[in-house]
Amino acid sequence: MITAYILNNQILDIHTLGPDDTLPDNTVWLDVYKPDEEEREWLTGLFLEEVPDKEELDDIEASARFYWDSDGLHIHSLFPQRIGRDTKGVHVSFTLRNNLLISIREEDIGLVRLLRHYMRQERLEVEDALDVLLEVQSLKVDYLSDLIEDGYKTLEGTADQVFEAEQLTPMLKELIAQEETNGQIRLSLHDTRRALRFLKRSLRQKMSGEQAKWIDEMLHDVESLLPHTQFLFDKINFQLEAAMGVTNLEQNKVIKIFSVAAVVFLPPTLIASIYGMNFAKMPELAWGYGYPLSLGLMMMSAFGTYFFFKRKGWL
Repeated sequence: MITAYILNNQILDIHTLGPDDTLPDNTVWLDVYKPDEEEREWLTGLFLEEVPDKEELDDIEASARFYWDSDGLHIHSLFPQRIGRDTKGVHVSFTLRNNLLISIREEDIGLVRLLRHYMRQERLEVEDALDVLLEVQSLKVDYLSDLIEDGYKTLEGTADQVFEAEQLTPMLKELIAQEETNGQIRLSLHDTRRALRFLKRSLRQKMSGEQAKWIDEMLHDVESLLPHTQFLFDKINFQLEAAMGVTNLEQNKVIKIFSVAAVVFLPPTLIASIYGMNFAKMPELAWGYGYPLSLGLMMMSAFGTYFFFKRKGWL
């Protein structure tokens, strides 16, 4: 699907294009979502080089993600996308040439839908294509900040479940999901910082003072958010270690019970073993009270060992 955003007095009008349509005048943003063969063929008329494909979007080298060529400035940006409890990274290719921004993506992004919502309500004012790109990056930084706040709330809830045995398994699943989310947040923050620095360095002579200030503010926000992700990593690891410690304590209690039981029944076992020997001459064999006496000795030795452990505080 190809969507054209046409600048009309600082307001963006939204138009859906087909393979037979021509690019409208004053288009500042062309968003391409899951292009088919006909749409890719249509895009070749806008690119002097090759149209970016999915394999190029997934490259992690800086030289493959931020570069100039005859088509203009290219930025392959990483966006976090939350689906239920899981979070994954979605790569989007941005090409900025003159006053036209072309974005190509293979997956849906909630931030684009939010941006379209702002446009329909006329809450978004832009002057050129660079403003659109900066607006997308600004919304991404805000979204990452919201994800970090959600992470703090999640960890506050899981901290109360550490000592609840029935909540241990769902808590561990939540911590693992949060660790993956925090990893995606950190990757997106680093990617955004590199993209903004590349923009500032490459367009220093072309951007306005307001746009340069906007980039500086976003860079400051990114730098302030990165320590939070490290703190979340530390907190997740602490809760995982605490949960494992509680699990080990519970297992040790069970093992302790078996160990004490074995020691308590050791003296009775010794007495029973003695009177179970097959010797011809054993004085107690012909004694009428030998059997109850042996039982009494077993019980006394067992209770004596138990109360000894109890007095020492080992039980």
